[in-house]
Amino acid sequence: MRRILHIDMDAFFAAVEERRHPNLKGRPIVIGGRGDPDSRGVVSTASYAARKYGVHSGIPLRTALKLCPDAVFLPVDYRSYARVSEEIKIILASVTPLMEDVGIDEAFLDLSAMDQPPETIAREIKKRILEATGLSCSIGIAPNKLLAKIASDLQKPDGLTVLGEDDIAETIWPLPVRKLRGVGPKTESVLKRMGVHTIGDLAVASVERMTERFGPSHGRTLHRAALGIDESPIIIHWEPKSIGRETTFQRDLSHWQEIARALAHLTRQVVSSLKAAGYRARTVTVKVRFSDFDTQTRAMTLDGPSDSPDLLRRAAFQCLGRFELKKSVRLLGMRVSKLE
Repeated sequence: MRRILHIDMDAFFAAVEERRHPNLKGRPIVIGGRGDPDSRGVVSTASYAARKYGVHSGIPLRTALKLCPDAVFLPVDYRSYARVSEEIKIILASVTPLMEDVGIDEAFLDLSAMDQPPETIAREIKKRILEATGLSCSIGIAPNKLLAKIASDLQKPDGLTVLGEDDIAETIWPLPVRKLRGVGPKTESVLKRMGVHTIGDLAVASVERMTERFGPSHGRTLHRAALGIDESPIIIHWEPKSIGRETTFQRDLSHWQEIARALAHLTRQVVSSLKAAGYRARTVTVKVRFSDFDTQTRAMTLDGPSDSPDLLRRAAFQCLGRFELKKSVRLLGMRVSKLE
């Protein structure tokens, strides 16, 4: 039987900041953007003390300030978080090479072939991470990645949850359907209108009804997920599909010269990342979100793959030239894809 472990660091960014600034421990901390709640930007993460006020990732910083006026707002220091993440991933890789790195603060491990009980391995991982970084993590163990990820979220923070197939009906089915991978806000809204509120509701719904509403592929995937079925493998190495950057401006840009400078800056960042990763790209896409939140993209495919700064910059500006810039610009993005 497969034994998959999912590890998720507890409020990772906030925990790193608490480690650096012990005087903040226990206080509501909100991390996002430049750390200015009066500016544009969204919450990247919040400490558990801030989450009690309803603050969570993805909401505007201004909304977070209204919910928790006494919170400490800090800018995202990605480099510091990445350094701590690397320490953690080294510990995990020493446990087993069968590790799927799925983010700066989480990973999957395949423990199926290991002799030790998975709970023993999990406790040792938690101990080593705490000793090395001073941070806590939550771990879920289950027969597949889907259930392991759900399990790691059940007893946060500092939790350890083991799920078997016999636990699906009692533990998984009462959970909100949003807990399933692949169920975002839009899918959740549609499911609720269909009378599907919990994972259990989805499990007992007919496959035909799901495929009729969501299509054959997505409908079947949703239904199988509700039954706890997931055969996806641990992916040790993955190839990126695209590399991109985008920025939300503190004030909307109206002048072409300002927009052009911002696009040139984004393009330099993307090309630098492209070269560092050892790839070339065939398609360039520029994204513009206007002041009224109307979001548009324009793309261009090159004759062949390239990592030339000049060629990719020219392609980006050709894409920009295909927008009607009659409205001020709130967000600008540049992405390259079809990588080789």
